[in-house]
Amino acid sequence: MLLERLLNAPCENPDLYGTAALAFIGDCVFELLAREQLVCRGNCPAKKLHSGAVTMVNCAAQAKAVEIIEPVLTEKESDVLRRGRNHSTSHTPKNASGADYHAATGLECLFGYLYLCGDITRIRELFALIYEE
Repeated sequence: MLLERLLNAPCENPDLYGTAALAFIGDCVFELLAREQLVCRGNCPAKKLHSGAVTMVNCAAQAKAVEIIEPVLTEKESDVLRRGRNHSTSHTPKNASGADYHAATGLECLFGYLYLCGDITRIRELFALIYEE
């Protein structure tokens, strides 16, 4: 099943986008999935929801997510992840290691790429692997 993107604005071939653009949209996609999962677990105060989201969406957690999904990635997905991980940056958050930050950027690139390709099924599969209960 292909995802109809939320805005559904015309979009170039995702292969042509830079890693920063893919990570920019992928960060949002990943966070939306995490927040939806938390909200769907049951009604609770926003502070508790926020704490849960912070636990799921941080460099260390996303670096661990990369380790979980890497063995099942296709060659193309691995290439996108690697491109994101190798993206050079002059900024690393003070509470994250460089390795975790780069891995998280790779994960965000992958989710951004899949979103722009409209592959919701694959996004769901990978997210489920990361957060199996």
